Amino acid sequence: MNKARLEAFSDGVLAIIITIMVLEFKVPHSAEWSELRPLISVFISYAMSFIFVGIYWGNHHHLLHTVKQVSSGIIWANMNLLFWLSLIPFSTGWMGATGFASNTVAVYGTLLLLCGVAFTILQKQVEKRSHDLAALREAFGMLKKKGFVSVVAYSLSIPLAFYYPIISGILFVGVSVLWLIPDRSLERAMSGGTASL
Repeated sequence: MNKARLEAFSDGVLAIIITIMVLEFKVPHSAEWSELRPLISVFISYAMSFIFVGIYWGNHHHLLHTVKQVSSGIIWANMNLLFWLSLIPFSTGWMGATGFASNTVAVYGTLLLLCGVAFTILQKQVEKRSHDLAALREAFGMLKKKGFVSVVAYSLSIPLAFYYPIISGILFVGVSVLWLIPDRSLERAMSGGTASL
């Protein structure tokens, strides 16, 4: 399979995910400002998920930039990631509609954990089929560290959601800050530079 085709398919799925999430907003039946109050938690969950999907999109792009040859392992690992990401609109809508009830935050944390694990699996498959460069190996090592921190944070957020959902939310935001700016060390490694922190 052509790498461009894999990227185009993934971009399309992620765009649809974001579009589906925004459909959770129900238009109020009057022009009163008070009608917007029930939408506050829906908007917060949407904004958080929009950022997460955007982060995955950016990091997915940088990761696939290193691929030398697309394998069946990469295709199926990518499908696995897209599957879990496609469930984000459901958990986002549920969490927003219930005002961040504990069990919905736990489900959201579980889904983010599964997305993180799926991204790690994709990264391992890409690493097998990427160019053999010392700087690239260093860059993948840095991504592994970020992935480990993410998985630990998401794992902690699940039980915490039943007692302190706000702490789970803080962990979600912390992980998003960690990944917000895609690691350009992969691109630098591909262009002959060196990976750096």
